[in-house]
Amino acid sequence: MLGEDHSLLNEFPEHKDKIAALVSADSEFATDTKQYNLLDSEIRNLELNNAPIDDEAFHQMKHDRAVLKDKLYQQLVG
Repeated sequence: MLGEDHSLLNEFPEHKDKIAALVSADSEFATDTKQYNLLDSEIRNLELNNAPIDDEAFHQMKHDRAVLKDKLYQQLVG
């Protein structure tokens, strides 16, 4: 669905406390979380505003978000 919020806290609400702890304690996790949430916000804005963007670039953004999400999730459950 267009415009869905896929922010890390929205995707993994059951890990809210661990996300906060890792953001505070692990600078790489914090950087990756920030990048993931920025990508998600940008994707959402592009979808909602029907902004012109090359399909390949848009798919790359979604791919990058998915890769970061997988990496962050592995750190949450690891």
